[in-house]
Amino acid sequence: MRKTKIVCTIGPASSSPEAIKGLIENGMNVARLNFSHGTHDEHKEKIKIIREISESLGKPVAILQDLCGPKIRIGKVIEPGITLKPGQKFILTNEMIESSDNRVSVSYTNLPNEVKEGDIILLADGMLELVVQKTSKTDIYCEVITGGVLTSHKGINLPTGTIKAASLTEKDKKDLIFGLANDIDYVALSFVRTAEDILNVKEIMKKQNVNLPVIAKIEKHEALDNIDKILDVSDGIMVARGDLGVEIPLENVPNIQKMIVQRSNALGKPVIIATQMLRSMVDSPRPTRAEATDVANAVLDGADAVMLSE
Repeated sequence: MRKTKIVCTIGPASSSPEAIKGLIENGMNVARLNFSHGTHDEHKEKIKIIREISESLGKPVAILQDLCGPKIRIGKVIEPGITLKPGQKFILTNEMIESSDNRVSVSYTNLPNEVKEGDIILLADGMLELVVQKTSKTDIYCEVITGGVLTSHKGINLPTGTIKAASLTEKDKKDLIFGLANDIDYVALSFVRTAEDILNVKEIMKKQNVNLPVIAKIEKHEALDNIDKILDVSDGIMVARGDLGVEIPLENVPNIQKMIVQRSNALGKPVIIATQMLRSMVDSPRPTRAEATDVANAVLDGADAVMLSE
């Protein structure tokens, strides 16, 4: 019997009854619903299909609700994108504007108050790098360090500072209450920074007279400073290597992954390894040798589950 479980993300390419049936028949143990995308009606339909097919096949499948958290993004960018060049001056603003070649809006209005001169701002999963030169109440004046093409709604990371946005947003609260009322089995909270973030989720559950396992997604550098306290109050951990690999030096991710797995194992807390597992199979029928080794090492290290997300 395979002990390490497989978590599969149910997205546009995998949400049909035929696709879900194939996933369950081929070993999916947990279906992940990403609440960064989709409406409540769409998620409700997915839950219904998963439950019906799981029951008809006699194969139990858990449903994981993944709350999107306070992911900070840039706004809409003129097509086909803005080309940023090293040395160029560039402005991020909390004003909802139409983008130009040197100024774009951001989704988090308090960002200009939470960065300072010298802070590094990464865009598009770390592919573009800016350094803050000065700020005003509305604008962050930057210089481009590493250039590239910037397109709409790309993520923003602040590896040298701390974003104070609540880990549990108003959208998350509404999504959580929806999930609790619709037969989910696990809840994952994104961008956890402290144990208090997890306790806030559990408090909402308590008010709804529900007690489900809460999984802390480790993808912020602040979470590593508080990892022991987060482990104490969480029911499980997800090593979310995507944002984590932008928040901290990429070369540190393997050691951090092993450390979190070891500590989770010692406490008997399930741990999931996520992001870019078999990523090349989006376009190829076979994984790379490096990807096969990545999955094997996660299992050998003691991971309880691996997650497919692309």
